[in-house]
Amino acid sequence: QVQLVEFGGGLVQAGGSLRLSCVASGRTVSGSAMAWFRQAPGKEREFVAALSWNAGITYYADSVKGRSTISRDNAKSTLYLQMNSLKPEDTAVYYCATSTHWSPTMTLSAYNYWGQGTQVTVSS
Repeated sequence: QVQLVEFGGGLVQAGGSLRLSCVASGRTVSGSAMAWFRQAPGKEREFVAALSWNAGITYYADSVKGRSTISRDNAKSTLYLQMNSLKPEDTAVYYCATSTHWSPTMTLSAYNYWGQGTQVTVSS
């Protein structure tokens, strides 16, 4: 089993930045792909970014590409999402997830373990 806990959400003005963190415990995730998803009120959960076990492969949603950077520190079992130039439409609960595979995917169902989420609110 893997437990994931997200940190770093909050209220920020449009144009600002946030760095989300996700700490994993339990089974090691160093060999697994990890990802960030988000869910806005009344909307389905959507893909944000993902990376492979060694961060050699990364994927980004078009909506965040160029404004966000996903990274990981396997020694600390921690996943990060640096988000810059935030927009009101980035407002959502952000979830980290991990799968049992090394290769990342944008498909929600491929991820087996999820955190409880952290709220990001961007004011205009």
